[in-house]
Amino acid sequence: MDTGLNDILGRLVKGPATVGVLAEPFDISAPAISKHIKILSRAGLLERSVIGREHHCRLHAQALEEAEDWLKFHRAFWETRLDELETVLKQEET
Repeated sequence: MDTGLNDILGRLVKGPATVGVLAEPFDISAPAISKHIKILSRAGLLERSVIGREHHCRLHAQALEEAEDWLKFHRAFWETRLDELETVLKQEET
């Protein structure tokens, strides 16, 4: 994942923030930061709301938890398969 995207998510872990606050540490244009926010929003990782002229963002942690669950399942699946393959290969060597 893009470093900027990681940095934005890292900031949102601390709590909700405006797009302006999220953009502060970056030396990129407003359209570029907006693109980053849209990507995270489409991925379901952040929620955006508009209050007056300010765009507020907050982390949608459930999406991260779902991704983590998916990764854990597939990691366990493949570790089991690779352990079984290792056993078979060792048996063939002897």
